[in-house]
Amino acid sequence: MSHQSSLIADNIEQYLHEHENKDLLRFITCGSVDDGKSTLIGRLLHDSKMIYEDQLAAITQASKTSGTTGDAVDLALLVDGLQSEREQGITIDVAYRFFSTDKRKFIIADTPGHEQYTRNMATGASTASLAVILIDARHGVQTQTRRHSYIADLLGIQHLVIAVNKMDLVDYSQERFEEIVAEYQSFAENLNACDIRFVPLSALAGDNVVNESTRMPWFHGEPLLSLLETVEIAHDSNLSDLRLPVQYVNRPNLDFRGYCGTLASGILRPGQDVKALPSKKTSKVSRIVTFDGDLEAAYPGQAITMTLEDELDISRGDWIVAVDAEVPLSNAFEADIVWMHEVPLEPGRLYDFKLATRDLSGQVQSIVHQVDVNTLAHKEAERLELNAIGRCLVELTAEVTVDDYRKCPGTGSFIVVDRLSNITVGAGMIRGVSQGSGQLAGKVDWEAFEVDLNALIRKHLPHWEAKHIHDLLE
Repeated sequence: MSHQSSLIADNIEQYLHEHENKDLLRFITCGSVDDGKSTLIGRLLHDSKMIYEDQLAAITQASKTSGTTGDAVDLALLVDGLQSEREQGITIDVAYRFFSTDKRKFIIADTPGHEQYTRNMATGASTASLAVILIDARHGVQTQTRRHSYIADLLGIQHLVIAVNKMDLVDYSQERFEEIVAEYQSFAENLNACDIRFVPLSALAGDNVVNESTRMPWFHGEPLLSLLETVEIAHDSNLSDLRLPVQYVNRPNLDFRGYCGTLASGILRPGQDVKALPSKKTSKVSRIVTFDGDLEAAYPGQAITMTLEDELDISRGDWIVAVDAEVPLSNAFEADIVWMHEVPLEPGRLYDFKLATRDLSGQVQSIVHQVDVNTLAHKEAERLELNAIGRCLVELTAEVTVDDYRKCPGTGSFIVVDRLSNITVGAGMIRGVSQGSGQLAGKVDWEAFEVDLNALIRKHLPHWEAKHIHDLLE
């Protein structure tokens, strides 16, 4: 739902033009179980008049059976829509909500707080530019607070808003707020986030969520919504390192050859000298084509079709970079992997890896260490279980262009896919080039397929005798 604006009735075309050209902020809410994440989003939407009347009527009725706020409307039910979420009073799946104000458009991801749903939280954080981390004023910094701060930092979120919630339960104490701020700042010394802000609020009562609180005159900062409207995210994108992973080669006729893709980083202009990887052939940009016409410049996040002055052999999976860019090529790299499947990650087992627009096979050569997401300590591990996070050495069957995730998230990330079920089982962030074992370089996958076929037959035909299986494979 959009915000309430007089232009909707007076000049709808001007309103639509202004609305279309607002920038978009994606953010997540996270923190410990029962810190009030869903209630905060409900209050944010309610007080900024972003809830339809039928939605409000529905959650008012649901509050009588599933609510936890007595006779008052339980605003958490606006995002906790699953029956199991309402029964248990917790968030399980990621819930997305859209709203806008006069200054900005927003997409909120309400992420689960329980350790069991770490993968869900990582999924919601993967596209966010800002994280609102809630802390219960009664309990202070908890284990889950540190876990979610680490995951947000791991995924490269640079802006953190620490919302100290339930201030009404500590009598709006300035002393208690300052204690929590000092405690979190001590922990945050280990984080890479460059922008951390603190807000004392009460999601239940509406203090410092949309409007300034009269109960905390000692706080001279902005309410949460004002922070979200004014936080500067335009400079978060990497505008210096040109990266265009080619997704599709558009060849409608003999006179046009365009290379389609979403610009991951950098600025692309006609006349610019570029280089194709891995071939390292060079050329000059001729045009930047879009549905609405040619562009004078393209920026990160834009889906474009680019033409070159020369005929180069470029296909899906190749990269277009600046002509002087030094991008390493390697079949092995070090990466942080978040494991998302019940079947553990096994070093040495073949998986499919999807890096930008490139698909190929590979394996985790070894696990350097697993991160205890509760204490951030490193420990040894032979495998990664569901929701585990570990630093791994990945080896692929062919060389690929390798980017550091913190430098360019769009080309420095990948997903891990199970070869049999085609299910996404993990997500990774590249940290640097590594030395591979050489066992997979240039390897044809027939051998691996035989092993997988053997496992598939034994799984689905358990009643067959070993002799019959052996004869079939022979």
